[in-house]
Amino acid sequence: MKRVLKDKENQPEFKETFIEEYEQGFGKEWITSFVQVCNHHPRKAIRVNTTKIRVDVLKKKLHDEWVLESIPWCEEGFWINHEEGDRFDVGNLYTHLMGDIYVQSAASMIPPVVLGVEPGMHVLDMCAAPGSKSTQIAQYLRGEGFLVANDANGNRLTALGINQQRLGLPEIIVTNMEGQRLPTNQTYERVLVDAPCTGSGTIMKSHKAAEMWSSSLISKMVGIQDVLIRKAWHLVKPGGILVYSTCSVQPEENEGVVSRFVKDTGARTVPITLDIERSQPVKNWKGDVYSNVDDVLRISPQDNWTEGFFVSKFKKE
Repeated sequence: MKRVLKDKENQPEFKETFIEEYEQGFGKEWITSFVQVCNHHPRKAIRVNTTKIRVDVLKKKLHDEWVLESIPWCEEGFWINHEEGDRFDVGNLYTHLMGDIYVQSAASMIPPVVLGVEPGMHVLDMCAAPGSKSTQIAQYLRGEGFLVANDANGNRLTALGINQQRLGLPEIIVTNMEGQRLPTNQTYERVLVDAPCTGSGTIMKSHKAAEMWSSSLISKMVGIQDVLIRKAWHLVKPGGILVYSTCSVQPEENEGVVSRFVKDTGARTVPITLDIERSQPVKNWKGDVYSNVDDVLRISPQDNWTEGFFVSKFKKE
């Protein structure tokens, strides 16, 4: 895997408390590597919209100018580089404008893959905007079944609607309400909660996440996450699957949420087997002990030179 990335001219500024907390929790070598990766631009990635075009056909279309490298955990996902190495305007490509491809970070392709959507299913994406994972899920439905793509932020739903139209995915039903208020008379075979979070895994692409990081923000996000995952569990049909994910590396938002959820509900975790480098689950953090987290997928940015991500999977008996 090619991991030579371009240095950023403006590098993120980390708070001293951030560095201290992560050094104490993960070790000096981990935080040094984390900062090093975040000082580079992320690799540009795309997902082929197989609703409109086959992967082999798309590769032939881009072959003359662009180099595609397969993303191991997503069959239709590719890292993309220009032959000359200094162009990143993928969004201006005709194939993008026509909806043949979707520009999406490689790590964010993981939750829909883990969800295991099949044609004909009824699916819920509880926190859907701006639509990267929703359009990926809808693509897996292959025109059969439906996806309810909900988000509490109406402004962000505009982008979801535009992406839905561009990619040609009529099976998406867009709703706008707080996740915890979704009606319980409709249940689903698959539910995704890609929860609002501190975004501490996205500092490589967004310096704002480093600037906003604080203990108060973590507490606020954990409160929301605890509510959403429990509500989502009520909406999963017996035999169905729930996937909870964040783009955070903060243990309170990940293993902490999962540990409490499993303890309170008795939900059964499911191992996640993907061709991907991963970090060990966190079982102790700042005096708290987390249990039932052996099967989760924790990805640090330095593992695959992607965003940091956390994914957990549960099956309802």
